[in-house]
Amino acid sequence: MAADLTGKRALVTGGSSGLGEDITRELAASGAKVGFNYHSEKNKAESIAEDLKKNGADVITMQADVSDRTLAAEMVSDIIEKWGGIDILVNNAGIDGRYALSWEADLDEWERVIKINLFGQFYCAREALKYMIPKKSGVILNITSVHETIPWTGYSSYTVAKAGLSMLTKTIAQEAGPFGIRVLSLAPGAIKTPINKNVWGNPDTLKDLLEKIPFGRMGESSEVARTVAFLVSDAASYITGSTIFVDGAMVDYADFSHGG
Repeated sequence: MAADLTGKRALVTGGSSGLGEDITRELAASGAKVGFNYHSEKNKAESIAEDLKKNGADVITMQADVSDRTLAAEMVSDIIEKWGGIDILVNNAGIDGRYALSWEADLDEWERVIKINLFGQFYCAREALKYMIPKKSGVILNITSVHETIPWTGYSSYTVAKAGLSMLTKTIAQEAGPFGIRVLSLAPGAIKTPINKNVWGNPDTLKDLLEKIPFGRMGESSEVARTVAFLVSDAASYITGSTIFVDGAMVDYADFSHGG
């Protein structure tokens, strides 16, 4: 059963590619008005918007660097000004960063990943909550990763940011719960998107990856998007303060299926 988001006003950060694009499309298809953010892919974002508008969706594109607190605040304010409020925030914008062992990491690059993946999510959530708390209504969904719990050699800034985002979710959920605001996370596993084609497009690296997934296949971005739409809908009205894993049981440590 498709989620019903008719009349809801949503903001999706990082909505012009990969998971963000499919989330944007799914929320629009479910009836929401959607503002989706992009950092640099203006032409791609406008193409997505035009495509959705042809199907009757009410969408707008918004350029911003979410790690800039001023730009993040302006983006949320623009949504509220245009549609009179915000009901849903999907904090999706994020980057992996470059591979580097911790003692070899470039500090500027390390901090950049943290600022986008953690600070940016907080900035957007903070601004949305300023509107949602007085209204006693709203949902914030943060996209984390299986790496909020699984270490990943060479990507310490990414894992730290995702683990921090998981605890941020729980803390804000605790704070905002008395006001009727739901705050939760969704943690994708190995999802097939253009950004990781170098992995699933190579038989050897794909074989290695699938050995880490008990379900035996990669996930599709549409599967994540449908789960997001459900979680931000009223059908999930008692789910808050938790991380929902969409990962084919990757966090179940597949290697142990063959014995300890």
